[in-house]
Amino acid sequence: MLDTPDLLRLLHPFMAVTIVMPLIGVAVYFAVQTRQRRLAVVNKTKTAIAPVVGKEHVRVGQWLSGTVVALVLLGLAHPIFKTIGRDNAWSEDPFRVIFVVAMYALTIAALVFLYKSRTPLWRGIMATLTGTGLWLLGMQPGVWRRGFEWYVSHFYLGMAAAMLMIFALATLPEIYKSKRWRLVHAALNTVAVLLFISQGITGVRDLLEIPLHWQEPAIFQCDFVNKTC
Repeated sequence: MLDTPDLLRLLHPFMAVTIVMPLIGVAVYFAVQTRQRRLAVVNKTKTAIAPVVGKEHVRVGQWLSGTVVALVLLGLAHPIFKTIGRDNAWSEDPFRVIFVVAMYALTIAALVFLYKSRTPLWRGIMATLTGTGLWLLGMQPGVWRRGFEWYVSHFYLGMAAAMLMIFALATLPEIYKSKRWRLVHAALNTVAVLLFISQGITGVRDLLEIPLHWQEPAIFQCDFVNKTC
């Protein structure tokens, strides 16, 4: 039976499967269509791909960047606030609670201003603040980072994907000005797609490793090294 803590844990994978993953598929499709149309225009050949495909790719990409950051914030919220409640942090360490709440507010504000920024300087500042906020929250007690296997860590691979999404959002106007920026954009977002695929694998693995809330007292008495209970 799923308790409330178990249902809260499912919000992160639920958003990933129902919102983020479909957006990735649409963004990749439009990216391929945009590339094919650009090549057709350069080679002066006919194409059935509508001119609006480029704008649609940009719009979906902007949605994707924002939802990925939101997904990371949501995924971090449950373990952070669960640990704060368990440690009675409001009484024992109120600065920690204030810091976490402030980081959430500042990270969300920085992301909003990143969408609204028009100059490269301010886009760079807002992107840096957004990424820094994610990392500061990610380093809070209670977040499972799997540091002993960082190369297959759902946390670290997910943070890398989020940083690439923030970078893509910050450098979006530049791809219209330079072919080099378009190539960088394509290369980095190809890496991002691979990271998203890894998220599907590591996310399922981590869900299998998390016991139900009511099972935790018994499961955590097991010997995880020798795999015995």
